[in-house]
Amino acid sequence: MTTTRLNDIDLPTSGPWWRHPIMWLVIGGPTAVVVASMVTLTLAIVYPDPVVHSTSAVDRSGVAADEIADTAKTPAMNARNHAATAGQSR
Repeated sequence: MTTTRLNDIDLPTSGPWWRHPIMWLVIGGPTAVVVASMVTLTLAIVYPDPVVHSTSAVDRSGVAADEIADTAKTPAMNARNHAATAGQSR
């Protein structure tokens, strides 16, 4: 029985790197992320968020925002105080 050895010349070539679809995924994914971050940075610089100078803003109903925030925090404050006192009565 004869054994034939394959040389590098006899093997088929895989072709250039740009002909393989997986390479476009490997290069394209990070490239898309870099481009998207540049667009986001540009938008953030061109259109910055407005600065709110007043700390006691009033909503449309005429109620101060501080009053709304205090009533919204009441359940959390009660729970925090309950946990800090280990359930002892006042």
